[in-house]
Amino acid sequence: MSDDLQLSVTGMTCAACVASVTRVLNGLDDVASVEVNLPLERANIRVRGTAQSAKATCIAAIERAGFGASDLIPALVVRSEQERAVHRQRRTVALAFALSLPVFIFSMLLDDLGSLGPLDTRLVLAMLATLPVYAYAGAPFHRNAWLALRGGRANMDVLVHLGTTVAMVWSSLVTLAPLLPMLPEFVGEASHVFFDGAAFIITFVLLGNHLEARAKLQATDAVHSLMRLQPNEAWVLDEKGNTTATPVEHIPRGSLLKVRVGDTVPLDGRVVEGTSLMDESMMTGESFPVRKEQHDEVYAGTIALNAALTVRTTTLSVDTRLAKVIQLVEDAQSGQAPVQRLVDRVAAVFVPVVTVAAVFAAAVWAVFGTALAPDAAMSSAEIAVMVLVSTLVIACPCALGLATPTALVVGTGRGARFGLLIKGIEALEQAHAASVMVFDKTGTITAGKPRVSHIELLEGDVEEVVCLASSLERDATHPIAHAVHQAWTNLGYERPAVKHVTTLSGMGLVGEFNGAPVAVGSIELMNTLLTVSEEIEARVAQRAKRGVTVVLVASGPRLLGWLELSDRIRETSEAAIKRLKMTGVLPIMLTGDREEVARTVADTVGIDRVIAGVKPDEKAAYIRQWQEEHGVVAMVGDGINDAPALAAA
Repeated sequence: MSDDLQLSVTGMTCAACVASVTRVLNGLDDVASVEVNLPLERANIRVRGTAQSAKATCIAAIERAGFGASDLIPALVVRSEQERAVHRQRRTVALAFALSLPVFIFSMLLDDLGSLGPLDTRLVLAMLATLPVYAYAGAPFHRNAWLALRGGRANMDVLVHLGTTVAMVWSSLVTLAPLLPMLPEFVGEASHVFFDGAAFIITFVLLGNHLEARAKLQATDAVHSLMRLQPNEAWVLDEKGNTTATPVEHIPRGSLLKVRVGDTVPLDGRVVEGTSLMDESMMTGESFPVRKEQHDEVYAGTIALNAALTVRTTTLSVDTRLAKVIQLVEDAQSGQAPVQRLVDRVAAVFVPVVTVAAVFAAAVWAVFGTALAPDAAMSSAEIAVMVLVSTLVIACPCALGLATPTALVVGTGRGARFGLLIKGIEALEQAHAASVMVFDKTGTITAGKPRVSHIELLEGDVEEVVCLASSLERDATHPIAHAVHQAWTNLGYERPAVKHVTTLSGMGLVGEFNGAPVAVGSIELMNTLLTVSEEIEARVAQRAKRGVTVVLVASGPRLLGWLELSDRIRETSEAAIKRLKMTGVLPIMLTGDREEVARTVADTVGIDRVIAGVKPDEKAAYIRQWQEEHGVVAMVGDGINDAPALAAA
């Protein structure tokens, strides 16, 4: 018998920390497997037996290793705390830089500032400026180093602590030697201090950690955007028809919910009463609203656009389609890049080896310094301390700590300038090896905003068709209405005052103008108001097969014409696909849109392979399938519905 246990883990800062938590948990008899998610600060543990019985043992093991552990904290709460921590860290970095600059000036640029009693004023000022950097800004390194040592492991914090502590203690003793006659003679005779090394090593490692923390926040943007889609509360209907705001996690399956106009559906369910256009773009990528009526399924995270619905829930909050998408993203983020696995292996032996090497080198110079450097300006003791500090400081992870987050920030920042958001450093690492490039359609190859692409005139002119349609759609909020309003705005004509506008769900709108009925909507709506010839129906059907939405406009017994709405293809899409093909990369379109729409767009830009009508939780499966067939697969998408595929690619 096995069970799953999820814990929040705090205090992890790098891949070595992840490896430490994984190692201590895998060492427990009750644990079968462990996955530790650094960005989300979470451990997913498969235990033998029940999760409740193993929880206390797992928490105790993590705490003995020097980390914090507790029951799972809501991810959005963790996110808020991480944002506050990054803000605090930014202030600490600024303080460290502000104090390190005068340390550098006192230590390296100025020669003599006189004396303060028996003490050298220049060295005293350098020591005072270094002290807050060492004690305050460097406190996390010192604390984490002792926690690591107490837990029987050595991490990068140990090197930072050793290097800066040796430099600080030696330099302080040299500075205060005139007041401390009990010190050995070689300390009083020494003149070289390393305040600048202690200050700058802490400052630059802090900067690296700050950049890494920012990058970690960016890595979780997709999953936290998904989490914000699901409301925290829902309006639950009782037997008397009264509504009560109830937390979604407390709503049982089979409950009746009221979803008001503009509200987000809180849980998956079926429509019991009402008909409404739903914005399902976050689930399907479809830019046009979908009509939902009695017995139709609705999903958490979708939005009721023009009418209220009564919905009977079919899932719990943890089982919604949206929750499954979130879980897919989290699972994908739990994996490690190749460079992270390499760091895990190196970190296990790096710090002990460096420490032994530093002590050995210092001992050699302390004993044989005079013989090795007979003309040196420093004594053997000074050389030994300098070698010890230099070895530890050089081995401190400045380059390692700065290189990865700097590359990530620069790479993702440059991509953002061109509207491209890159998932993380592993995506940059492997992009050159991609043999397949998978594209979403809506908002990626296309602009993601429908527009009026053609106006077909039958018995009216452009002004009459567009202005009547815009007037009827005046109070509508769905994307088609926005496209019609934009077309009217571009023409600049005066809009007529249509009265008594009524929405016929799923068909369109009707109203009255100059005593005659006017309408905008589907061919089905027109057939209820006037006679539409077979020729016109055939032409409309032909247009629909091209992947455009046809909106007809009528006034009285006359069919004035129709508007064709399409999602504009980006100007650069065709050229980008052509260049990909030239480099040997296979482009594939993977979309939740209709087959005919997707095929039309794909043919336009030159994509031969199209997979349409795919749900978000199915997209990641396609990515994994192509990874098995082709190796490295890249994914380009917009919006939250692409998040699982983006995370898996």
